[in-house]
Amino acid sequence: MSLIEELANHSGVMAAGEYAFRGDRFSYQGQLTEELARMASIMCRTTSMALHMQVDMLKEMGRDCGCAPAQGWMVKGQNFTVCVRGNVFCFVENQSNELNNIMKLLNERLPSQSGEMV
Repeated sequence: MSLIEELANHSGVMAAGEYAFRGDRFSYQGQLTEELARMASIMCRTTSMALHMQVDMLKEMGRDCGCAPAQGWMVKGQNFTVCVRGNVFCFVENQSNELNNIMKLLNERLPSQSGEMV
């Protein structure tokens, strides 16, 4: 079973997907329309690129904050949390209390990043 399929079938997950760092492809499974999944992949890719830039800037300023290379990010909204690791995204319902389990799965299944976005 693919990681996307495993995430999408996990309790509390609304949708999961992956995007190409080049921005030309994405795939997903779950409770999103094709258009919403496309927009989600663009948002996740853009936010990931900004995060990498900010971490690189901190590192260049001589501040080793321990966050380089960036491994991913998450943002919590009122109803769900968006989790991204590498080029994989996942929308988790907040009421499910599954966020720690999802992050553990992402950390186990995706290798650490070198810092380069390919």
